[in-house]
Amino acid sequence: MRRIATIGVYGFTAGAFVETLTGEGVGLLLDLRQRRGVRGPDYSWANSALLQRSLAAVDIGYRHVKELAPTTELRQLQYREDDRQGVGKRNRVALAPEYAERYTREILDRFDLGVLVADLPSDSTTALLCVERDPEACHRSLVAARMRAEHGLPVTDLRPG
Repeated sequence: MRRIATIGVYGFTAGAFVETLTGEGVGLLLDLRQRRGVRGPDYSWANSALLQRSLAAVDIGYRHVKELAPTTELRQLQYREDDRQGVGKRNRVALAPEYAERYTREILDRFDLGVLVADLPSDSTTALLCVERDPEACHRSLVAARMRAEHGLPVTDLRPG
């Protein structure tokens, strides 16, 4: 049976990230980021090339699904709301309602999740990746909720320590 997990970068070390994925039985990681890099030395391990090497070393597949990434305009909308609330991206706890509505309408509703789901491995968990620590603060939660609602996939949110 296909299973979904969500995971962010923030709060993990490289080793703990990979250990969490392997412990959950992840066989495929879907990278939902538009830009597949993270600034700063603490998270350089999550930059695409380094991340792919780490995953390959433990036999976890990798796919970039850029079509499910938020546009620059949507990210800027969320950043403005973060600024208004006085929170940074690394400590955001929820998505702005307008962001969630527009992401759903402009990206998720136009994407054929059925095709993606049909291509997922049935013998392992597939992880949806972005950067935010908490899924409620990230578009990956919207994708996971749609996969659960429309395709009956169980979803587990993986968090650091």
